[in-house]
Parts: sequence; C-alpha cells; structure tokens
Amino acid sequence: MSRTPRTRLRVALTATALLTATALLPSPAHAEPVADYAITLDPAAKGAAIDDTMYGVFFEDINRAADGGLYAELVQNRSFEYSTADNAAYTPLTSWTVDGTAEVVDDTGRLDERNRTYLKLGAGSSVTNAGYNTGIRVEQGKRYDFSVWARAGSGTTLTIGLKDAAGPLAAARQVAAKGDWRKYTASFTATRTSNRGRLTVAATAATALDMVSLFPRDTYKHQPGGLRKDLAEKIEALHPGFVRFPGGCLVNTGSMADYSAASGYQRKRAYQWKDTVGPVEERATNANFWGYNQSYGLGYYEYFRFAEDIGAMPLPVVPALVTGCGQNKAVDDEALLKRHIQDTLDLIEFANGPATSTWGKVRARMGHPKPFGLTHLEVGNEENLPREFYARFEKFRAAIEAEYPDITVISNSGPDDSGTVFDTAWQLNREGGVDMVDEHYYNSPQWFLQNNDRYDSYDRQGPKVFLGEYASQGNAWRNGLAEAAYMTGLERNADVVKLASYAPLLANEDYVQWRPDLIWFNNRASWNSANYEVQKLFMTNTGDRVVPSTATTTPAVSGPITGAVGLSTWATSAAYDDVKVTSADGATLLSDDFSGDAAQWTHRGAGAWTVRDGQYLQTDEDAENTLVTAGDPAWKNYDLQVKATKKSGKEGFLIAFGVKDTGNYYWWNLGGWNNTQSAVEQAVDGGKSTLLSKAGSIETGRAYDIDIKVRGRQVTLYLDGQEWGSFTDDKPAEPFRQVVTEDTRTGDLIVKVVNAQDTAARTAIDLGGARTASRARVTTLAADQDAVNTETDTPVTPVTSTFSGVAPTFSYTFPANSVTFLRIKQR
Repeated sequence: MSRTPRTRLRVALTATALLTATALLPSPAHAEPVADYAITLDPAAKGAAIDDTMYGVFFEDINRAADGGLYAELVQNRSFEYSTADNAAYTPLTSWTVDGTAEVVDDTGRLDERNRTYLKLGAGSSVTNAGYNTGIRVEQGKRYDFSVWARAGSGTTLTIGLKDAAGPLAAARQVAAKGDWRKYTASFTATRTSNRGRLTVAATAATALDMVSLFPRDTYKHQPGGLRKDLAEKIEALHPGFVRFPGGCLVNTGSMADYSAASGYQRKRAYQWKDTVGPVEERATNANFWGYNQSYGLGYYEYFRFAEDIGAMPLPVVPALVTGCGQNKAVDDEALLKRHIQDTLDLIEFANGPATSTWGKVRARMGHPKPFGLTHLEVGNEENLPREFYARFEKFRAAIEAEYPDITVISNSGPDDSGTVFDTAWQLNREGGVDMVDEHYYNSPQWFLQNNDRYDSYDRQGPKVFLGEYASQGNAWRNGLAEAAYMTGLERNADVVKLASYAPLLANEDYVQWRPDLIWFNNRASWNSANYEVQKLFMTNTGDRVVPSTATTTPAVSGPITGAVGLSTWATSAAYDDVKVTSADGATLLSDDFSGDAAQWTHRGAGAWTVRDGQYLQTDEDAENTLVTAGDPAWKNYDLQVKATKKSGKEGFLIAFGVKDTGNYYWWNLGGWNNTQSAVEQAVDGGKSTLLSKAGSIETGRAYDIDIKVRGRQVTLYLDGQEWGSFTDDKPAEPFRQVVTEDTRTGDLIVKVVNAQDTAARTAIDLGGARTASRARVTTLAADQDAVNTETDTPVTPVTSTFSGVAPTFSYTFPANSVTFLRIKQR
C-alpha cells in the first residue's frame, strides 16, 4: 500500500544553500546531535478547507467512563440493580454492606416497571455504600445533595450519615418518611476532606428504598444530577467540534430487543436511546459490554446537553441490527428492524422536533424546549459482516432521508484499517453513494509514522471519511508523537477526512478494560495523558485552510527482516510438530520433530507447554500470548515450516518470525478474532498493527502445513501448499512531519512540526513570500519518548515562548522528540 505523497517542485535556493537536506552533521564533543531539514510554504497555492468540526471526541462507557466517571453520582449500585448479567461477581448488594436485615426484591411493590428491584430494609437496620475506587470523595466545605426514594407504610425515620474510618465527614441528617413511594432529600456540608467516605442510610422501621443518591453540589455548570466538573472541563478545554456517543461496542452487541415484559426484561441489550431518557428513576438498566452495569443516569438527553454546553455537534450512533465486537451475527427479524428504524426517526424528532411533537415534548419536559440541532447520525459500529450490515444500513438511510433529508447518515468500514471486511465495506459504500464512512483502527506508533500519506490517494469525489476511533496503543510520549505526526496527514487531507476523534476518551484507573485512554482519573483527581496534550494542541490550533507545503525527509535505513522464530496461541490449545527453518541457500538452521524434549525453545509468554506424543503442545486454552521462541535474532532470508493442529479453544494458532524480543516480531495469526479471520501482525515496542488480513477460520483437530518464506523485506505465506498472501514491509517510519494551516480570523500562519526522533531537527523554513511579523508565538511539547503523565507527574506539558527570528527565510531548531507549533502573524 505504498503511496507517493503529493509534492511541489518549488524549493527555496536559500534553504538548499543553507544546508544539505537530511544529512547528519558532525558535532563538537558533547554537543547534541542535529539533523537538517527544510520546509517550504506555497501560500498562493490552494489548500484544503478545514471544517470547524474536524476534531472531536468519542465518548463510550468503557473503563467506568460514565457511572464512576463523568456522571457525578457518588453512590455505586444506587438502585440495587447489579446482577450476574452484568458481571459474574455481582450481586444486587455489590458495593453495599448491611447492618441488620436487608433484602433486595423484585416484586409488584417496585418503584417503577422499568426499575424492577428495590431494597427492603428491616427495622433498626442500615445499609452503607462504598462508592467507587477507595470510597466516596468529599472535600471540606463543599456541599453534597442526597436523595432517596422510600416507601414506609406507617412511617419511619431515616438517618443519613457520611463518614470514613476516622469518623464523621458531615453532620448526620434525619428524614421522616411515610406512605407510598416518594422522593426525600437532604444536603451535607463536608467538615473534612476524605477519599474513603461511606454513605449510610438507617431506618427506625421497616422501609423500602430505591435510588439512593449523593451528588456534589458543584457539578459541571452546577447542573443538579449532572457531570463531574473536572472531567467535563477537561473535555471542554479540547474545544471539540463534535461528540460521538454512546459507542462503540455498546451499540452493536447484545440483544436488539427492548426492556419489557414481552421480551423478558433482557439485561444484555444493545444500547437503545429510549431506555435512557425521562426521569432517572424510570430509566431501564442494562449490562455493559465491558463487564459492569449501566445505570443510564447519563443518557441521551445528557449527551445532547453536554455537546451543546461545550459548543460541539452531537453525533449519536444507533444499532444496525448486526452485532460486532466478536459476536458477528445479523438479526433477521423484519418487524424488529422496522422498530429500530422508527426509533431512529423518533430520535431525530427528540433532538430536532418542536416541543409540541411527541418526542420533542419529552425533551421539553426534561428541561430543553429548544431543539438540539442534530445534523449527523451514524448507523452501526465496526460490523464484521459488511454485506449484511450494508443491506440494513440502506433501509435506515432511505427512511431517514425520506423524512429528514438534511441529516447526514454515516456508514462504517469495520474494525480495521485494511483487509477483506474493510475493502468490501468501502466498495459497498462507494457504490451506494454514501456521504461519509467511519474508519476505526488501533495500531503501533510505527504504523502511524509509516502511514502519514494514507489519505493522499483517497478519491476526492467519493465518500468522506470520519476517523471515529484511532490511537497508537499506548500513553507514552512516543505514542503522542506518532499520533501527532499522523494528524499532520489528516489535516493535509482535510478535504477527505472531515471528522476525527481519538479513542477511548476516559479511564478510571481502578476499572480499566482498554488502554490507551485520553484522560485518566480516580475518585479524587484527573490528569491529561501525553496523547491528550497532542489532541488539545491540534484541536485549539486547527486553522481554516491548509497552506500547501513540502519538507525534506529522513534517509531510510532498511535492511532485511531479521529475527528468530516462534510459536504461540491465544485462548486456544494447539499442538506443533516438524518445525524446520532453512536458509535461502538450503542450509538447515533449525529442525525439531519433538521426539525428545523442547530444549531448543524458550518460553517467553503465558500458558503451559509440554512435549507429548512427538508434538509440542500448549494446553491452557484460557491463556493469551503463550509465545515460545527458538533460533537466532540475526537470522535473515529463511523458510519457516511447521505443522499445526488446533486442539480446543476460541481461536487458531500464531506462527512468529522476525522475532527480536517479546515486543518486536511478526506473526501469522491464523483463526484470530474468535476464529473469524487470519492476519499478519507486526509488533513494534509492544504495539501491534495489521499488515495483511483475510476472513477465514481454523478447524479443530485438523493438521495444517504452514510455510513462511522471508526474503529481504518481502514475506510470502503458504497454507497447505497454497499461497495465502504476501507483503513487503519497506515503508519508512518517517519521524519528521509537518503541516501548515491558516487561521483566517487572526491571519496567523500555523506551522506545525513533529520531530519524533532522539535528534534535534535544525530546519530552514521558507515562508514562500508571505509577509509576516518577525515574532512567532511558540507552543512546544517535548519529553523523553518513554515519558508518561500520571496523577503526580506530568512530564508532557505544553511550554509557551516567543521566537523573534521570523523572516522570509529563517532557521528554527525543533527539539528532539517534540511537537512544536509556531503561530506567525501575517501582515
């Protein structure tokens, strides 16, 4: 997939006279190494316009991003709805302790049909909630609002206390409750700061309780029952152009049925917007795909309101009735499909309809008579069945366009940056004249450095691209550098890439299902990742048009693929036999038929390996990445042959080559992704990217003959004697990237330079005749590549300065491992 970047022939004589491009100059003793580059602008040329909405955020409830995160509720499991459907370890009293007698029940005495369980608390008994992380966080002098729904036939006195192990955190409150279900409230002022608070509710007489709640008074924009202020403000500080919500895998996994008696109140459902609006005590609960419960206190109304509050375009995602994220099933139920299509039309009415319309009235009752102004809507997320998905997508699009022709309906291209699913999805989207296609990929930093030109060759007349999820598999500064380098390519192609959002957005450090993440937090603090600082720098200095520019590059150093060989499995038991590695001249480098022991192999991963019946057997079908290696890391130009048999488990087998160490290798992943596809993956410093993929599965009990031929940087793979595929890994990971944009409001030229190497970049910059001021405002991010921001240490932090040497042609040295923005005022 090698592509030639667009270039211009105009090179300033002053720049070439000043330096020899890309040469590493000799340095005096103890001087920092410097490489030389040149950047040349062409302000008179036409560059792509950049939309105000280009960069946004993607919110998915993963890593406790909602409950225990952005949603400011301090009580965990406030409605006693936790269930083994959410997590095998859950009970209805998870996060609660009982003193006395208490029972969670599901009967006709419930608060609401959609809020099905509640707590029966015995006379003289109490329950205590532990909150999230280490406990309920309170700060001295701040106010906290308590509420509970209670039913106490002949009356009871509720005593509400807030304390930690050292004693009370606020004066206790007493509330008299009597009769049928009713909401009771109280407020606290914290007398001490604590991260380990506990909330206790005690009753003098038998009482039914539900929706036990405690919120900080100081929420984002002081909205009652609102959002956690520090997290919301960090998102707002990005100045996002859009908010994509609510997922992600939450949208396209689980049952597509509703939450009703007719469907058996299914607890593992796809995220459906109607479950999440209206009074919070009447909202449904649901299992979260990521292994916990969703209270839906943060629902569609709150998403729309938050987007409006931060000046962003709302971009909701609805189910297409084809599951993904490893489930990969198409729902074949026409009536159910029609219901979901109607739900989507109702969603648009909820967002945009007048307050007198059916769903506009619901919005108005929730406090927002004015429409939210929805313009974009996405159907589906990462479906691995592109034809089944597209057939349903077309029905959604037709219905939406018939009733709401101004809505942009977004499709997608599956979960990867390439491969059969990707190619098929893009073909269908192009043939169908889709307006915009959502691409998702998570790859190694090297992939992002290698693929800056990805969108240079996309069809300018075809569907536009929404890069809805991307990240470089880590939160170290090397990841931020790679993402910044890639973003220069996104901006250069802003005529094709119309929207882009890093993912995921939030992670509670004690409940992590996915790394990396943009913003990290616990119950007491939040902090920006290195990746966040990159996103913020680009999102707050985007500009309105691209100023065409060219730059010299770093010389490519590309020898042959070298490395040892390896065997591995992933959630699978497999047996290997007759391993042979032969050099290109026919010499045997390794031969093992396992008739004796496995002394030639080194176990580097998980799992349990043993030699049995002349085979090398990995027996633990729960273990992931069970890598064993053999041979010399200096091997090159060889054939690797092996016989592999799947014994049991979820996937197939992994045959590694070019193995340097446990973080740097290639492997042929046969029967990966729950045995739905095979791929060649490359790991660089622990981050993997896909080089080649095809649909397919591995049969249990069948012996497969595998042959991998490595020649130079070209690899050809054979399965049972038939060529399966080949690739050439010769694309340079260019560390020096740049893009220039113009801010039409201020007149600034914004020169954005990424230097992702351990060498400073002394750069001759030719402004191409632009008349400018002599001073530039400079923002720099620079750190060691291994640097990671934490709660207590933030080595990746923007530094601002002034540069006074701007001229028609001038020199600027960009620090090693840095992202630098120069804002230069035009006259």
